[in-house]
Amino acid sequence: MLDVSLEVRAEIGDEEADRLLTGDDAPSSYDCTSCRTPGDPETDPTSTVLFVGEETAVLAFAHAGCIPSQVVNVSEEQLQGAVRSITGDGPAPDDAPAGEVPAAVPGGQAVLGITSGLVLIGGDLHPALVVEPTAPIARPGTTGPGDDFLPLLIEQGFIPVTDTTELPSPLGGWSVLLAGGQLHAVLQPGTEGGPQVAWWQAHQALSVTDGWRAAVNKTQRVLIYAAPVGSIGQQPREDLLRDALDKAAINGKLVAASMPLAGTPGA
Repeated sequence: MLDVSLEVRAEIGDEEADRLLTGDDAPSSYDCTSCRTPGDPETDPTSTVLFVGEETAVLAFAHAGCIPSQVVNVSEEQLQGAVRSITGDGPAPDDAPAGEVPAAVPGGQAVLGITSGLVLIGGDLHPALVVEPTAPIARPGTTGPGDDFLPLLIEQGFIPVTDTTELPSPLGGWSVLLAGGQLHAVLQPGTEGGPQVAWWQAHQALSVTDGWRAAVNKTQRVLIYAAPVGSIGQQPREDLLRDALDKAAINGKLVAASMPLAGTPGA
């Protein structure tokens, strides 16, 4: 019931891959690295997921229905965070509410705040992340005073939102890194065809609600909404967050895209 993809086999070697497939090195049970619920490779279709950093690599296991067998390239810092989540050493509680974790923007001029929540579209709940900087974002090489956050994202393929009842378009090459049931990063395409790099990265893995995890396990995609500083704010409830998104869309201050979990192919 265990799947070792060709890319994982290439990284760990044929001998180790065969030992996994014969059960010699396979775990008797595991907590899925995506949804964090128990799994048994003898009875549950199971994927091997290899997280590869600059110096180390960690092999994890997941339900095949949650995430396919794959190699996920991450920074060493992300990898250590993933290890803490996978081994249960992370300090964040599993049932923590949706919250905001800022991360540095390249250049150190602002930080991006990310809030997780569920968005109702067409009668279905979709896992979403709402991104808002703490200050105006200047175009690289300039000093402002304008805010180029949305134009820069539109150049990357994000689409302006005029109606929040429509699903955002898929954005190829981007993905969301979820490990141990916690949010670690939003990844963007690397330069010149290189591996993905972090566009946003959590200083400390962000816990999401059980409902959010259940939704992402169902859709395998995350909706990313982004708005300039001061457009959304910190909303304590999802209905208020949706109202803020609607207002930002009406005012022409909202862009969005949908993207898969890290390592899965973009649409």
